[in-house]
Amino acid sequence: MDSERNESGHPSDPIIAVSGLNKVYASGFHALRNVDLQIKRGEIFALLGPNGAGKTTLINIICGIVRPGAGSVLADGHDVVRDFRAARAKIGLVPQEIAVDAFEQVWNTVRFSRGLFGKKPDNGYLEKILRDLSLWDKRDAKIMTLSGGMKRRLLIAKALSHEPTILFLDEPTAGVDVELRRDMWDMVRALRDRGVTIILTTHYIEEAEEMADRVGVINKGEIILVENKAALMAKLGKKVLILALKAPMQKLPAAVSDEGLSLSADGLELTYTFDARGHVTGIPDLLKRLAESGIEFKDLQTKVSSLEEIFVDLVKEA
Repeated sequence: MDSERNESGHPSDPIIAVSGLNKVYASGFHALRNVDLQIKRGEIFALLGPNGAGKTTLINIICGIVRPGAGSVLADGHDVVRDFRAARAKIGLVPQEIAVDAFEQVWNTVRFSRGLFGKKPDNGYLEKILRDLSLWDKRDAKIMTLSGGMKRRLLIAKALSHEPTILFLDEPTAGVDVELRRDMWDMVRALRDRGVTIILTTHYIEEAEEMADRVGVINKGEIILVENKAALMAKLGKKVLILALKAPMQKLPAAVSDEGLSLSADGLELTYTFDARGHVTGIPDLLKRLAESGIEFKDLQTKVSSLEEIFVDLVKEA
């Protein structure tokens, strides 16, 4: 019987299913602890975590580079240990480090990568990839002549050469300028629209905020949260009310010295932090007490905490 379909038309069973995954290295370092994770078909999933949290170990196990200590991983239905070849053929990996033969030509590199997976030659497909990545004009160039951004694009072309359904991007825009980063974001969305599932690790929180459908947070080898990005920000995001004062203040009067209210160093701005989820924000009462205390303001604005602030708070709590 056919799998059920989700709203985007993809089968609703997860394309990656990680269950009870543990990894202890010979040094005794416990890299992963009972990790359970399901990644949906056709989504962009951002995996966030501080250095040493276990992001790269998790990716390397799913990609078959590192053996798990315990637990199981299925990639598009294939066990990554027992059915390594079939599982690996479904996966494209763009590593963080740029490791390619500097003397090789761009075209030969992607053609060789395709052949490694036993795929029949398909020059039309490879041409399309290189055109999509703005590398077609460089197809005969030696890799040593490419810029850092072009080399990063070449890594993506290599990873896509065998037509994977899953693409891992490990810190894809590290060291890439802002303009190229935007281009790569557009390219990743286009890949998702073609049905490729994208999993990215990143230190650029705005990258996850801009691109991801869901966000997972890993810390000290444990998944501490997996959530739809919008729901995560709505659930955990605090709102901040900023009041620009007409005249500077030396300190807060006792009548308004609330928890969550602070005065800027120059005395010209009041900041009030409140829970965006709460039915009672306390703002009307605060404004009333400010007026009663003779404190006048010329402007007010609100802002929601960024994903970066939420992430920092989550790791602190964990």
